[in-house]
Amino acid sequence: MDTPLLILNAGSSSLKFAVVEADTAGRLNAVYRGIFEEIGRTGRFRVFHVPASGDVADQAAAAANHEQALQYLLDWLEARHPGLEFRAAGHRVVHGGTDYSGPVRIDEQILAELERLVPLSPLHQPHNLGGIRALARLRPQLLQIACFDTAFHHTLPALAQNFALPRELRALGIRRYGFHGLSYEHIANVLPNYLGAAAEGRVVVAHLGNGASLCAMRQRHSVETSMSFTPLDGIPMASRCGALDPGVLLYLLREEGMSVQQLDELLHYRSGLLGVSGLSGDVRVLQASNHPHAIEALDLFAYRVSQAIAGHAAALEGLDALVFTAGIGEHACAVRAAICRRLAWLGLTLDEAVNERHGPCISQAGSRISAWVIPTDEESVMARHTWDLVVAG
Repeated sequence: MDTPLLILNAGSSSLKFAVVEADTAGRLNAVYRGIFEEIGRTGRFRVFHVPASGDVADQAAAAANHEQALQYLLDWLEARHPGLEFRAAGHRVVHGGTDYSGPVRIDEQILAELERLVPLSPLHQPHNLGGIRALARLRPQLLQIACFDTAFHHTLPALAQNFALPRELRALGIRRYGFHGLSYEHIANVLPNYLGAAAEGRVVVAHLGNGASLCAMRQRHSVETSMSFTPLDGIPMASRCGALDPGVLLYLLREEGMSVQQLDELLHYRSGLLGVSGLSGDVRVLQASNHPHAIEALDLFAYRVSQAIAGHAAALEGLDALVFTAGIGEHACAVRAAICRRLAWLGLTLDEAVNERHGPCISQAGSRISAWVIPTDEESVMARHTWDLVVAG
């Protein structure tokens, strides 16, 4: 590999990665994709996308922290490509605040500024930055690039950024930011391949995974999104509550004596599909269960998502296409069907058979609104941003 890039997405106990090579024309091709799971616990190292002639790794691997997981990955790559040197590393960073509308080269000043945003994304930001620091210790000379999940939403109109709070709080950075931007950017890039000229119209993209959100696009730019100040807002998720009457929080503080830490735990880790079902936040587990609470959790999810899609259609003053992406959106045909049926009044007619086959177009030919299943690829967006900064020098 002549010009390899290392693409990383560090989570609380996982490290997703891709190794991407650039050819002489600047075309980017994934050589390896994989994940190191259960960091700090049992540990599992998997490479699930390699060239047809390559080896697929799926093995137990102990790593007490992200630095050890990174070292394991680098050793694994070195064993297959002796002398391998990366041109740069690109990292997913969830929150870029008001200042970062595009990728940036990372230095200590940038890191310090991003550390100040940790309270806005305590579930993700510390681990994103921890991965950057770990790699800096292992490869201190390697150029590192931050790619932000908030950047795509810098096109939100001023009205869509606002909360109905006193104006002076806006000066403190309390505004709607939006997240999952790397995923939405990928969908925006490939939309013309699926929709043709209609890609420039009124499109709602549903990124439905462990974290879930919606984005309303016009001319493939974000004009509304369901997550706002933090990734806790919007539609229900695996273990996050989504939109909630703030009076509930005041009640729990005053009447139930909950601490801020207990509220944080409740809203981030004990709510959503997990909280409603009492069983799991994994849609696959809930779909395999006949427990009424599992059924209720899935019904609530479809209800809230369809309700939010209708709200995004209002922001667009109409709807031409609906796109499903991410883990649930790409693979859970029953969830897609439940959402689409609730949107029939908008003129969306689902093709049940094609939906079972996961599309790509899952609406009937005469449907006024087209519906699609389009795989996301955040790593490719990060690789492109990283390579462009490498080329820029």
